[in-house]
Amino acid sequence: MAESFSTELVEQLQRNIGDAFRAVSGEDLEWGELIAQVLGQLLVSFIYLGVFFGIYLVLTGAIRLVLGKRRAKTHLFIQVRSTLRYLAGLGALIFILAQFGTSHEVLKAMARAGFMALGFYVAWLILARLIKDSMVRYKMDPSIRQLVENLFSVVVSALAVVTVLAQFGFDVVSIVAGLGIVGIAVGFAAQSTLSNFIAGITLLIERPFRIGDWVTINGQDGKVVKIALRTTWLRTRDNIFAMIPNDSVASSDIINYSAEGVTRLNIPVGIAYKESAKAARDVLMPVLLTHPEVLQGAGMEPRVLLKSLGDSSVNLEAKVWITPDNLDVQPRIMADVLEQMKEALDAAGIEIPFPHLQLFIDDAKGLKPILEPLYSMRGTNG
Repeated sequence: MAESFSTELVEQLQRNIGDAFRAVSGEDLEWGELIAQVLGQLLVSFIYLGVFFGIYLVLTGAIRLVLGKRRAKTHLFIQVRSTLRYLAGLGALIFILAQFGTSHEVLKAMARAGFMALGFYVAWLILARLIKDSMVRYKMDPSIRQLVENLFSVVVSALAVVTVLAQFGFDVVSIVAGLGIVGIAVGFAAQSTLSNFIAGITLLIERPFRIGDWVTINGQDGKVVKIALRTTWLRTRDNIFAMIPNDSVASSDIINYSAEGVTRLNIPVGIAYKESAKAARDVLMPVLLTHPEVLQGAGMEPRVLLKSLGDSSVNLEAKVWITPDNLDVQPRIMADVLEQMKEALDAAGIEIPFPHLQLFIDDAKGLKPILEPLYSMRGTNG
């Protein structure tokens, strides 16, 4: 039962294929001749593949022999080997397609398109190298270098695609016009994305901050870890990543703590009114001068200044400088210095007050009936 079904299925497929072939060519399909022809074309195709692959191996081996083992590992040899591999593949493809009856015009267009694509690739390699070396020589920001390289790659790729399509008879002007209309429609649909993209380019050109800087953007403190074309990435001291749209970054206030190098920390501390500010300063200065992470250079000496007279305390402020590398641990340094200052004040017997309120009542006759018994009781106990 199964064998008869399989036989009928094969016969039906043969009849359908024969009818289709007869409708196209007007001749009957000879299965034996068709199989022999296909096998012959496949055999010739494998021969061409072997020939071109052998030519590729011979050329790369000869170049490697001339250059030596050490030079054969360089980037230039790798690019040359990739070019030879591409040419071998292109040649094999054209010869194989010719075996299957591809027209002369199509083969000619493929050859032109292949060589032009190779020309664009070589030009891209050379110009990209020159552009990269120039940007490194002038010490351009890594983010700007990445932007320029990406834009250059997009432009060269677009020109290569347009040139290759032109070899096959496509109307390039119509394609470009159609892409322009599509681009306008996409632009209206993605205004937010384009706004962030333009803002990202503006940030890369103006450079209000660089990768590695500690900044405050939209009230968010963090270290800049990436400046993309759409977002800016910050890493907080809690190791939390925040991605802020560049449009929001460009329109907000930006505070850069790393732009000028060293940073000053202002650490408040209060003492009681009965204490001497000078005595407290003499106690606190040794703490600041001996702390290992507080700078001691000229113009950056630690100081203790009288800040204000508060409601319950005399408010002092310790001013110390730290290096940009210590911005990552700024809260820890402030906490450490503050703890050491408290211990020094406690050891010296200088009071650190807590908020309190003194109430003085003058001529409060309405409270006399309440207060007189208290005073009489106090006198009796005394």
